[in-house]
This record gives sequence, C-alpha cells and structure tokens, in this order.
Amino acid sequence: MSYILHYAPDNASLIIRAALELRGLPYTAQLVDRSTGEQTSAPYRALNPNGLIPVLETPQGPIFETGAILLWLADTHGGLGPAPDDPARADFLKWLFFISNTLHPALRMMFYPEKFIAPAQTAALRRGLCQTLHQSFTTLDQAAAADPALFAGTSPTVLEPYIAALLRWSALYPADHDRNWFSLASYPALHRLCARLETLPLTQSLHITEGLGTHPFTDPHLPNPPIGSAT
Repeated sequence: MSYILHYAPDNASLIIRAALELRGLPYTAQLVDRSTGEQTSAPYRALNPNGLIPVLETPQGPIFETGAILLWLADTHGGLGPAPDDPARADFLKWLFFISNTLHPALRMMFYPEKFIAPAQTAALRRGLCQTLHQSFTTLDQAAAADPALFAGTSPTVLEPYIAALLRWSALYPADHDRNWFSLASYPALHRLCARLETLPLTQSLHITEGLGTHPFTDPHLPNPPIGSAT
C-alpha cells in the first residue's frame, strides 16, 4: 500500500508527512503549487472541495482534514496512537480533537483574518486570538506535563507532530503581525516534546523535502524548500 500526499511546504501537510515518516509508510508527495493557486483548481477541488491542503489519496479514496487523516492512519496502521480498546484511547481522542477543532482553527484565523471578519476588524481579532492561543497552549502544556506517556511516550503518536507544527507556525506567522505574544519557553512540556521530535529521522526528511532546517520546532526559521511555496 502506497499513498499520495498532496502537499505544500510548511503547510498542514507537513503534519501528515511527519506521521507517514514516523510509521515508515510508503508515499509519494505531490506538490500543490500555492503560488499559482493550484489548491483552488478544479482538479484539486475534485479531491478536496474546500480547496485546502492537505489531501491524502488512499485505496479507500481521498481523505482531507488533518485530524481525520491522522486518525485514519493511526487506526489503519497502528503505532500512531492508542488502539480503540486501549484505556488511553479516550484521552488520545479528546486531545486530538482539541488540537484539530480548537487550536488549529484559531491559528488559521490568525493567519487569514480577512476570511473571517471585515478588514477594519482584523487587528482586533488577532489581539483576541493571541490570548486564546496562549491559553490553549497552556492547557495543552499542562496536559503534556501530567501525562507524559501519552504526549511523549516510547512510541510517538500523531499528537506530537501536530502540536510541534502548530508551535512552529505560532513562532513564524503571520509575518506582518507582532508575534511577541508567543514564546516556546512558556510551555516547558511542549518544548521537551519538540526537542524529542527533532531527534527522530523524520526531522531530516522534513528538512530535505520542505527546507525546514535542522531544528524546525525548537528554533524555527522560514522554510527554504527545494520546490514550491509555503504561501
């Protein structure tokens, strides 16, 4: 079984790439050229009618939505999260959905406020989101400190690359907005999670394929991908 990952550098697809690399699953990466708006083209919308990245093509058909792809991979292949009969499953699901339903959408609003509110109100929206995001990361940090087996156990789960990517983006984007609200040091358990993830081979893969550098989560820099554009 091999998959096709439709990706753009330093987009949500990097979370899926990291999960595939974590589990050692074969896949082909297909660039979605954001510089030409390929994500809004008819062929891409046939895969994801919302025109968002990523899409993972599977033998069961294309899957979109980052959380859905991660959960499907975990349940299909195992090793990326507690199995349905594992006592830790409930905690795994609640934090996966917290990340995908609360944190990730809030960051999307931070990056693209004009999609959600009138232009004159975007600065106010971003100020409010800074507080919301800080509280959400604090909540997640406390959970990671209280349950290291789930968030940084001997076998990494999909939670780790998802969290690390959101922290990375908070440090880097949006380029035109003050990001002083964010400091990875404010979340020590999440900082440890990121540092641990950087010791795994997937980090080198992300550097080669998407130009994320050797410390993409603890010392992030804007990507320098061999092909494609992050925006």
